[in-house]
Amino acid sequence: MAGLNVSLSFFFATFALCEAARRASKALLPMGAYEGFAREAVGAAQLGACCLEMRALLVLGPWAGGFGPDLLLTLLFLLFLAHGATLDGASANPTVSLQEFLMAEASLLGTLLKLAAQGLGVQAACTLTRLCWAWELSDLHLLQSLMAQSCSSTLRTSVPHGALVEAACAFCFHLTLLRLQHGPPAHRVPAVALLVTVTAYAAGPLTSAFFNPALAASVTFGCSGHTLLEYTQVYWLGPLAGMVLAVLLHQGCLPRLFQRNLLYSQKNKYRVPRVKPAPASGDTQTPAKACSGREPGCSGVRGPHSS
Repeated sequence: MAGLNVSLSFFFATFALCEAARRASKALLPMGAYEGFAREAVGAAQLGACCLEMRALLVLGPWAGGFGPDLLLTLLFLLFLAHGATLDGASANPTVSLQEFLMAEASLLGTLLKLAAQGLGVQAACTLTRLCWAWELSDLHLLQSLMAQSCSSTLRTSVPHGALVEAACAFCFHLTLLRLQHGPPAHRVPAVALLVTVTAYAAGPLTSAFFNPALAASVTFGCSGHTLLEYTQVYWLGPLAGMVLAVLLHQGCLPRLFQRNLLYSQKNKYRVPRVKPAPASGDTQTPAKACSGREPGCSGVRGPHSS
């Protein structure tokens, strides 16, 4: 249990440091710079560091520490609950930023800044996490520090199958985000955490279920076993395809590219009231308006008893 206690301390320290960085950057930077860059960089660093430590627990924990899958999945669920409560609106995921761009909710410049911040944050997380492992505070960190120099690939299936798995995970993730984007955080955060836990359990043995190109690039792109092109197909193109399909299914179109709805028929929101037809001129039930002979148009009209 000593290794688990060290990992829990690592998680708490990561959340504390990132929260301090968020508050400092919010106090020192303009709101636009904080929301467009600093918030995403800190969120990506927090997510990346926790992902690396969690992956070490998943890989080495069962045989080095005797951790069962129930403990690891419960810890993963609690971690994403904490992420949802502390990220302060940051996505820390390039496909989510690109989804906002396709939904016409963010500009091109803002999206590029977020992507740069996410890449910078994940790289900082990798550097700091490996530095922490080098301190060898536990046997788990000692083993992970030795294995970090020659890491193994997280892709344990064929490239087409891996791309399909990552696309399916991203599709479920983004569709859930789109369905719950206007819901209260008390419902959205547990639902996303549960979805991430389920997808990690189902797809983890195949691709590690990243569906986050920034995380995948920092964790597995430098590992042997596959080429850079194969990693790109699985961990970049797969999640992008799943995200685009989720937006298309939810919206019926890609609002940034075209407004025409391709999947759903557009019904008029307002009902046009029906107008009753005007009565015919020969209708005997409608009383005729009496007029005097001095009025124009009435001089040639004779009554029924006129001679």
